[in-house]
Amino acid sequence: MIRFIAPLALLTGLAACSLPSPAESGRMVEIASLEAEGLPQQRVTIWLPPEYDALPGRRYPVLYMWDGQNLFDPAQMHYGKAWMVQDVLKGMVARGEAEPHIVVGIWSPPGKDRYRVYVPQFAQDARGELAQDIAGMAGGPIASQLQLDWVADTLVPRIDSEYRTRADADGRTIAGASMGGVMSCYAIIERPDIFGRAGCVSAHLALASPGLAPAHADQVAALWDNYVDAKLGKPDGRRVWMDHGTEKLDSYYAPWQVMVAQDFAERGWQEGEDYTARVYEGAEHDEIFWNARMAEMLRWLWRED
Repeated sequence: MIRFIAPLALLTGLAACSLPSPAESGRMVEIASLEAEGLPQQRVTIWLPPEYDALPGRRYPVLYMWDGQNLFDPAQMHYGKAWMVQDVLKGMVARGEAEPHIVVGIWSPPGKDRYRVYVPQFAQDARGELAQDIAGMAGGPIASQLQLDWVADTLVPRIDSEYRTRADADGRTIAGASMGGVMSCYAIIERPDIFGRAGCVSAHLALASPGLAPAHADQVAALWDNYVDAKLGKPDGRRVWMDHGTEKLDSYYAPWQVMVAQDFAERGWQEGEDYTARVYEGAEHDEIFWNARMAEMLRWLWRED
């Protein structure tokens, strides 16, 4: 029930190429066939806002997003849906709700590898039937720490060196949905030196299969509680957005979001200031619904107060 998205065939023989687009649409750059030790081959799609080429002296904050193949072009997806991130951001800039951002979409690998590189590393501490379920979905050693470290220590420095970025944690947001939402929460907890904002959309915080997790709720709660207790720390300016809908796959998510939000609150994070946990009635586990609330999420994460 957790969505696994297969990327398009990887481009070969390319380091990076700019794709032509109207100036008012911004500019897409593809970086394909990136090697990362211990990980599936990596691919990245970068969107440079229209202002990037028009204002060459300006530096830009960066929005990093998981499942990069789902972000910009419905034609890339076999089910014909995308977040349309570039349209959301252009609209926000036009309305004065946000400054222009560079977007870096990190493609996910196909099949079980997506779960394997997105489920938090601490899930390997599960026991019994829960451990068997997680191992079955991962199909191999959990590699989310490797994935996160590659992004933080290899990809981010490359983006900062090749583009005019704001090279600080306050200028970097990490976001994603479903397992990408879980990975966003994991990223801001593990690497506060890199990311200062996180959008955890329709996050599969239960870790395991939706039908099995409730029978092991105490163990799932203990895994999160122990991890957050050891790693979360004080907000120190970080902000975390969590949300879920109420239909289809998202209908399973309410107790798990309440659980993780409580973990944050018990460690001194303030609801509405440092984190927020939202519920969207009638919303499904779907890019169309994520698009509809993306601007609200980014306004909250990027507010100036």
